[in-house]
Amino acid sequence: MRQSSGYGGQMANAIVAERLGKTYGSVTAVADLDLAVPEGTVFGLLGPNGAGKTTTVRMLTTLITPTSGHCEVGGIDVCAHPEQVRRIIGVSGQYAAVDDYLTGYENLEMVGRLYHLGRRKARQRAKDLLEQFDLADAADRPAKTYSGGMRRRLDLAGALVVHPPVIFLDEPTTGLDPRSRLGMWGVIRDLVKAGSTLLLTTQYLEEADQLCDDIVVMDHGRAIARGTAGQLKGQIGGERLAVAVGEQSEVAAAADVLRSIGVGDPEVDNEAREVTVPIDRGTAALVEAVRKLDAAEITPTNLEIRKPTLDDVFLKLTGQPPEEQQGVDDGGTA
Repeated sequence: MRQSSGYGGQMANAIVAERLGKTYGSVTAVADLDLAVPEGTVFGLLGPNGAGKTTTVRMLTTLITPTSGHCEVGGIDVCAHPEQVRRIIGVSGQYAAVDDYLTGYENLEMVGRLYHLGRRKARQRAKDLLEQFDLADAADRPAKTYSGGMRRRLDLAGALVVHPPVIFLDEPTTGLDPRSRLGMWGVIRDLVKAGSTLLLTTQYLEEADQLCDDIVVMDHGRAIARGTAGQLKGQIGGERLAVAVGEQSEVAAAADVLRSIGVGDPEVDNEAREVTVPIDRGTAALVEAVRKLDAAEITPTNLEIRKPTLDDVFLKLTGQPPEEQQGVDDGGTA
């Protein structure tokens, strides 16, 4: 797996991990994790709180030392040469690492000075990033007056002060409203277009679907699935026909109708009064369902064909939706 050869040659893996693990006493935070992230791509670590995503990022960014395994960033051994790794990475964590009492401009200038850019370059870089992240109008306001979305953008701008080729984003849109989340997605896409490599952690399945070229699904510190969003969805089959009815008494009859149309047993959600069944004939199955439901004197309140989602993948892999998962606390020691 170890293909990285730096940034001067052919296409290589920007991030590599082999049997990477971290334990805290009897608690296993990450176990035997293998990763290979090609340059110029977005790689997603997908999982609920406690899955081990943040622990993985902390190991790859030199913040904690792995208990086992090997990892490289930009062809550099993370454990052997952490100072070299820090020169080529940018990191934006779950919580915005900004100084509340400095202005947006002062926060970014400070980061530039810490990286020894010099006063003039640090100031110019701060101005450029404030423009890029649509924060110029708030440049002279203390960061404590920023909204959550503005703080996240300022934090990400700080991670980009020195144009790092490899960027780690740990749940960058957690807590953001939908508009701010879409804005952050746009920023991430622009970074990839400019040639950066991103490792993104998220518990939002839609986010991974929209942004990531490849995904590893983590649960309780282990990789339980990997592939593109399309490949992961393919694990649970194709399309599904969903029928919702207005009366509880119609649910069983609707299930009987769909059983005769689908290629598997119907799934019944009594609370939502909805029946879902896998199909393999697309719109032909939909037309047949309309005819048979009408013959059975059932008038659906909703009738649609659904593509499988990453939520469906999670449900199949773990037996429960992502928000119900439990594990080692990513925000604590793990």
